Amino acid sequence: MTTPSKLLLIGDNVHSTWHPLEPARQQLHTIAADSFELVPTEDYDKLKTLEEDGFSAVISYADCWNRKLAAEQIVGLLRFVAGGGGLLVIHNGISLQASHELTGLIGARFTGHPPYQPLTYLLAQENHPLLDGVQPFTVDEEPYMFEFGTFSPRQVFLEYEFEGSRYPAGWEHRYGLGRLVYLQPGHCAPSFLPDSYRQLILNSIRWVADRSLLP
Repeated sequence: MTTPSKLLLIGDNVHSTWHPLEPARQQLHTIAADSFELVPTEDYDKLKTLEEDGFSAVISYADCWNRKLAAEQIVGLLRFVAGGGGLLVIHNGISLQASHELTGLIGARFTGHPPYQPLTYLLAQENHPLLDGVQPFTVDEEPYMFEFGTFSPRQVFLEYEFEGSRYPAGWEHRYGLGRLVYLQPGHCAPSFLPDSYRQLILNSIRWVADRSLLP
């Protein structure tokens, strides 16, 4: 019997400002439980020993906008991804940008968002493997805006429509030997309900966690 890959899901309940971990954890468990062991935590010290603890990937649902990580936590996550581990960042998980070293890892900085509203998500690359089984979908969401780093090449595969323009909503890139995926939907539990988005999350977990896919 194959042992399922371990995923560390990191976020905040006690110290959450806008996005508590528990509703997202419940949704991610139903999406990934058949193929992965999801280990939720609010203990950011877990980032120090990811390799030793046998994790294949980290899912960030961090809600730490004004709280920088400790140096050892930052180094642990950077070392893990550069060495071949995976990182999936969902919605507010980009709050890791409070530590500027992790902004470089993610490849973009959140700059703000217009009001929560229905958004339509469109495929930016029809043949990208992350979009296998994914169709355009509409869901109520916060239209996050981003500033991209000039030195981080990326593949944008998902966009959303807002006031007649299209904005990035999902991208992936390599970091050393590892892989990173960012997905913009995820403000609350209903954000995770569209079938296409659930498929995209599962595709993304497989993409970042399966080291056999690395070059």
